[in-house]
Amino acid sequence: MARKHKHEDHVNHEAWAIPYGDLVTLLLALFVVMYAISSVNEGKYRAVSASLNAAFSGVPRTPVPVQIGEVPVQSEGQRPDVDLLPPAQPPGVPANDSTESNETGAGEGEGQGGLKVMANDLQQSLSDLIKAKVIVVRETPYWLEIEIQTDLLFASGTSRLSVPATDILKRLAAVLARFPNPIRVEGHTDNLPISTSAFPSNWELSAARAASVVHLLMEAGIAPSRMAVIGLAEYRPVAVNNQASGRNRNRRVQLIIPARNANIPMVREDMLSADHTGKKS
Repeated sequence: MARKHKHEDHVNHEAWAIPYGDLVTLLLALFVVMYAISSVNEGKYRAVSASLNAAFSGVPRTPVPVQIGEVPVQSEGQRPDVDLLPPAQPPGVPANDSTESNETGAGEGEGQGGLKVMANDLQQSLSDLIKAKVIVVRETPYWLEIEIQTDLLFASGTSRLSVPATDILKRLAAVLARFPNPIRVEGHTDNLPISTSAFPSNWELSAARAASVVHLLMEAGIAPSRMAVIGLAEYRPVAVNNQASGRNRNRRVQLIIPARNANIPMVREDMLSADHTGKKS
C-alpha cells in the first residue's frame, strides 16, 4: 500500500499586513474622533442638549435662546442693543435739528446762546453761593462747568451727602431742571490713597460721590436720561497735591453741561493741557 505524502504548509510572508491594516484603521478612527471633538458647533451641541433634557426632564437647562451658526460681528466701539437705539429725548422736549438750534439759539439751553441764558440764570439764582466760592461756574464756548468742592459735599472717605450739600444741590437742580441739556457729573479726588471695604481705591470713591449727586438731582426732578456718572479718581488734578490747599481743590465734583445735541470728548482739552501734578504744560 502506497504511503501518503504530507503536503508542506506554505509560509504566508504577508501576514504582517493584517495587524498593520488594523493599526492604520485605529489611527484613522482616532484622528476622526479628535477632529470631530475640536470642531464641534457649540450652538448645535447646546441645542441638542437642551432638546434632550426637555424631552426627558420637561424643563430646559438653557435659560436664553441658543445662537445657531455664526454670531454677527459688531463694529469697533459699538455696544449691543445700545448704540443701535436712538438717543434718549427728554420728556416734553421736541426734537429739533441740532445745526439750526446752534445757529439760532432759539431754545433754552440750545447752542451757545442757550448756554449763556443758563449761565445768567445760575449767576442770579446762586449768586450768594458763587460769591462765597461754594460753587464756581465757568463758561466755555461749548459747555458750562459747575464745580463744587467735595469738602462741602462729603465727609472724608465717604460718599454720603452732607445736609448743607443737599440744600445747595436742590437749589442747583431747580435751575438745571428748566433746561433740556445733558449733564455729565464727574467725581475727582486727591492723590491720597484709600483702601476700604467700600472703596478699594479712589476710582470707586470718585464714582460713588458722582453717583450720590446724580441721585439727588433725580429726586429734585431732573430726568435720569439726561445724566451720566464718571469717576476720574486723582488723575485730573487742577492743583498740585503736595500741599493741603491743592489737595482740597482737587477733591471736587464737576457738572459738565454741553450745548444740547453737542458731543464733547471724554477728556476735554483743558484736561489734556495739565499733567498729573496739576501744572499746565
